[in-house]
This record gives sequence, structure tokens and C-alpha cells, in this order.
Amino acid sequence: MTVPSPWGEGQNEEKHMKDFNIKELVRENVAKMKPYSSARDEFKDFQRDMVFLDANENPFSNGVNRYPDPQQRSLKAVLAAQKGVLESQILLGNGSDEVLDLIFRAFCEPNKDNVITLPPTYGMYKVLAETNAVTNKEVLLTHNFQPDLENILGSIDKNTKLLFLCSPNNPTGNSFSKEKVKSIIQEFPGLVVIDEAYIDFSKKKSWLRKLHKYPNLIITQTLSKAYGLAGIRLGICYASADIISILNKIKPPYNVNQLTQERALPHVIGQEILEQEVQSILEERTELMRALRGLPFVKKVFPSDANFILAKVDDADQRYQQLIAKGIVVRNRSTQPLCENTLRFTVGASEENEQLIEALQNL
Repeated sequence: MTVPSPWGEGQNEEKHMKDFNIKELVRENVAKMKPYSSARDEFKDFQRDMVFLDANENPFSNGVNRYPDPQQRSLKAVLAAQKGVLESQILLGNGSDEVLDLIFRAFCEPNKDNVITLPPTYGMYKVLAETNAVTNKEVLLTHNFQPDLENILGSIDKNTKLLFLCSPNNPTGNSFSKEKVKSIIQEFPGLVVIDEAYIDFSKKKSWLRKLHKYPNLIITQTLSKAYGLAGIRLGICYASADIISILNKIKPPYNVNQLTQERALPHVIGQEILEQEVQSILEERTELMRALRGLPFVKKVFPSDANFILAKVDDADQRYQQLIAKGIVVRNRSTQPLCENTLRFTVGASEENEQLIEALQNL
């Protein structure tokens, strides 16, 4: 069965990209609104030695008595140079969840529009859809955890605004086929959001290098995984300058606090630490996968491009509780589609993995 392209039979990728108009996707009220202009938006050069009497701040210095840079310029400058994009193509948020929520709020009309997600996948897509009164059309991955292109395209209607691809995928750990992702981007009439929270652990290249080619592409990344900064809550959105401009309209003025900006900057600059820690995690992942395959109650260990491993066991509920009794917390993913009797193991430090393996061998 051939699914007709939503762009019309015979129209190719170039016409799709040429015809794409972000103004047709943005909510009417968002397109018309004027963003709030904070004191630090109006006077941007607040690093100068000035007397600041414009923002009703407490004048007594304690390191955080002043509002932070609302556009996080220092951090964006480093990210832009590293990733080969413009600063105008970056939005920073209070974790990736805020970034994803802003995308919903900017482009999806409540009680009218819909999005497509591909379970099993990151659960917040569904939660955000429900929070924003947006219909969530779920198209299951295939049994080898790849996008079902035919059913995805067959689920599109005139009110389908967003499609979410998590690659490497959570909880399955695998990356999606380059060809399938490319086809989705080319054929989907709305915005394709690729969540690359785990991209630093994968040998696959980021879709960020294709950002200039596809104006309907949004890429989200995070400092919570490979960078080891889950506690400071910093998510990153890369997209066209037009999309970022729309998101900036509705973001809270000081959504990324001063402490987060200060803590993130040296970690983003210090790539050698990132590379060392990622390499260590990948080596530990190999050892943990080998140990899991040797356990009689482990039925299958799925391939992983992330910092975790999904494994099918004989009785996930029982094994989960046994590990809890031994002081080890893993994630039971059995409630997710296609994930019956599966446990998800985050790759820990060497001593943590040794403790886990010993506990599993003694069950």
C-alpha cells in the first residue's frame, strides 16, 4: 500500500521545503502577540559597570541579587560556535520539558490540533499534549523499535502540527533509521521534533547538521545526561531563527536562572571532561550488556545507543522487587507498549555496576 503524500502526488522534497511556511503553523494569537520586554531585554549590555535602577532589584550584592541575562548570551555563544549554528537558532529552557511545552503552546491550538508520538517513547510528550488539550495520536513503533512510516503518514490530517521522534529512543535505547527519519521530515507537513537527549552516547551523527536543509526540523538536547548536570535543569532547542523567534515570544523572561547559567558554562566549554566521562560510560555499558546476556532469567538484551540498557526478563515485577530488596533501583518498563517484562538499567559508575551484576547473579 502506498500512502499518498500530504503534499500531493509527484511533489518532491525540494518543493516540500520551498512550500513550508512557519506562519501557517503558528497559533493565530501567538502570531499577533507582542512579547513581554523585561528590563534586561531593553538594556542588554548589563555586564558594563553601570548603576542599575531599572528592574526594582535589591541593590545589596550577594551574587544573585540581579536578574540573569534573559537570553543567556554567553552560553549561547559557546554552543553556537561548537554546533555550527547561529545564536538566533538556539533557545534555552528550564530543562527540555519546558522547551517541549513551549513548542506545544506556540503551535498547537487547544481542543483542535493534534500531534503524533511513537510509543514506547518518552512519556512527557503525552503528558504535555494532555496538559495543553491537544490530541495525541499514538503510532506504535515496529517490533524492532523503528518508526512505522506507512501508519505515521496515514495518521496525518489537516490539524496535525507536531511529530516527536526520540532518537536514541527512551526506553528502548536504539537510534532510528536515518532513511526513515529523512522520509518523515520530508513528508510531514508540520514540525518534526527530534529529541536527542542521548545523542552524546551514540555513534550516529546528530540531525543538527541538517538543520539548514529542513525548515520544519526542531532538535532538542540537554545537559542532564552526558554532561552530568541533571540538577541544574538546562534544555536546549535548535531550530530556524523564525521558529526560535516564535518560541521567544512566549517563554518566561528569566526562565534560566543565574546559577544554572554560571554552572553550565564551564561544563559546556570543558569538552575534554565530557568525552572522558562518555567513554567511561560506554565501556561500562559493554561490560554490563555482557553480564546481562549471561544471566539465565534474561531473555533478551536490546542494542543501545544510550547510557542505559533495556532487557527482557522472565518476570520483571519480581526481579524489580528483588533488586529493591538489595538496595538497587532500576526502572520497570513493562507497562509500556512492546516492552512486556522489561527492565531498564542505567549504566552507573564501575563500582555501582559491579554491585548490580553481583546482585543479579545472586537472585
